[in-house]
Amino acid sequence: MKLLRVGGPGEERPAALSPDGRVLDLSSLTADFDGPFLESGGLARVRSALSTAAPGSLPEIDMTGLRVGAPISRPGKIVCVGLNYRDHAAETGAPIPTRPVVFMKDPGTVVGPYDDVLIPRGSVKTDWEVELAVVIGRTARYLEGPEEGLAHIAGFAVSNDVSEREFQLEYSPQWDLGKSCETFNPLGPWLVTPDEIEDPQRLTLRLAVNGSPRQHGSTQHMIFGVGAIVAYLSNYMVLRPGDVINTGTPAGVALGLPGTPYLRPGDTVELTIDGLGSQRQNFVQA
Repeated sequence: MKLLRVGGPGEERPAALSPDGRVLDLSSLTADFDGPFLESGGLARVRSALSTAAPGSLPEIDMTGLRVGAPISRPGKIVCVGLNYRDHAAETGAPIPTRPVVFMKDPGTVVGPYDDVLIPRGSVKTDWEVELAVVIGRTARYLEGPEEGLAHIAGFAVSNDVSEREFQLEYSPQWDLGKSCETFNPLGPWLVTPDEIEDPQRLTLRLAVNGSPRQHGSTQHMIFGVGAIVAYLSNYMVLRPGDVINTGTPAGVALGLPGTPYLRPGDTVELTIDGLGSQRQNFVQA
């Protein structure tokens, strides 16, 4: 299934993308896509309704002029894994990690996939990062391996882990200041359930700035795979339904490029991951 939320900020309706491209209103099945929805078996209910509903029983949404929000409402937490692609670690001059590099991001950073991103006041080093996001579907504690990790995933989405490198690397020994600025985590357009993704370690990620390609990588080059990340994190924190994990970015960020071409007001970033859809953001001054 491909699930999405449509409408103005704070007024989103839950919906599903049908195989023929129609957007179907799921408001009769749930008020929202959030942790309680996932924890109560909401995905199974939606799947059953979509497979058995009579034609026309789920209203079609006219998407003309309608905003697409993040596919999951505000998560309880966003956990991020840094330096998880060998080429990205190399471009930043960092050694290959022997354990996942873990940091947290303010859940309030999540916005829709086409919303404007605000360049913070005083920023001179705002950067982009296309990432595969994982949404947790079942409470996870002390999982023992990658297979158990994969079994606790509700779905996948495109994520832009926007970063301010001066705030991140020069203002504090921890990374949170440069990761948690307002609007710094566009997510979506869809939450794609695992049955639609043959192998999460065989997905191509792409990102362009003002039409110029910047990132082109594959999840097969992750240092720590998706299932292993979920299992690893579950041994240090409880992962709950609706939590988001950003799994790292491949090479091609401004920090690692000649001349460090950081983002400026008026720039446009476009990003896509196989099977998960595309995003597009305009960057504007806060």
